Amino acid sequence: MIEVNNLVKNYGKYEAVKNISFKVEDGEVLGFLGPNGAGKSTTMNIITGYISATSGEVKIGGYDILKNPSEAKKRIGYLPEIPPVYIDMTVTEYLTFVADLKGVKKAEVKAMLADIMEKIKITHVAGKLIKNLSKGYRQRVGLAQAMVGYPDVLILDEPTVGLDPKQIIEIRDVIHELGKTHTVILSSHILSEISAVCNRVMIINKGQIVASDTPDGLSAKLSQNRYRVRFKGDEKAVLEAFKAKDEVTFVQLDISDEEGTCDILIEGTEGTDIREIAFEVAVKNNFVLLLMKSEKMSLEDVFLQVTENEPVADEKLEAEADENAEEAPKEAEE
Repeated sequence: MIEVNNLVKNYGKYEAVKNISFKVEDGEVLGFLGPNGAGKSTTMNIITGYISATSGEVKIGGYDILKNPSEAKKRIGYLPEIPPVYIDMTVTEYLTFVADLKGVKKAEVKAMLADIMEKIKITHVAGKLIKNLSKGYRQRVGLAQAMVGYPDVLILDEPTVGLDPKQIIEIRDVIHELGKTHTVILSSHILSEISAVCNRVMIINKGQIVASDTPDGLSAKLSQNRYRVRFKGDEKAVLEAFKAKDEVTFVQLDISDEEGTCDILIEGTEGTDIREIAFEVAVKNNFVLLLMKSEKMSLEDVFLQVTENEPVADEKLEAEADENAEEAPKEAEE
């Protein structure tokens, strides 16, 4: 449904997006993550046609956003971080105005808006002025305008920013339902939200894609050699014993829920079996080993690791990048 090939965006000498390529399949919900200044918003703005790329191409449903902007944009519903609502209109007046801008046939407008408002659960505020709505309901109205025209693709930039926990859950539930019938790109800094809603996560850093996989897949890739180990003994002595091992690349004290014990998180070099190291340290130092289990990294841990270290992209993504690099336009080389 969405194809991004060899995308480059330069601002003078600054390269905000560095020759990235990816696809979002029909019906997929993609979580798009990245630290501030990573190129995430630039990429999303290019996909929507809001700004142009220096080189590369974006296709929506097979239509090039630059060569066939009208056809491509028909297939996109966009909710920016600040919903583009006119606060002196009622909800119905505003959505009717949006339908007119999108070229929806007048005979279809009433039924379409009724259906959308029912799905977004704003029917009961249809006659209210938008300025009298809470932030959560304004966000819903913004989401409703993105759905006008029944686009195939929804691009949602920070849809829950500034909302309270109850409102976040409500909007998350709405997005989850929309994901059953639409292709969705969701940008958010609330990583638990991404884990709950998205089929796949893509992380961009310094203008490049550094990871792409399911949330569980990313965690599995990066957690395969991390263990939680619990000892009965002096925590300082335990830490020092593991720090002295060359095969251990990371050791950190953590909270234990058993009195008189200490938990440590340990990572080792590639090919190292942390379990063997833990038993060796325990025997050598007369530590009592009480627990040892593989520690799964949270999406927050994954995000921090891949934006601070080397890329961890999936094989499919790497293959696509290699294939597209051969067809890169001359502009990308200049």
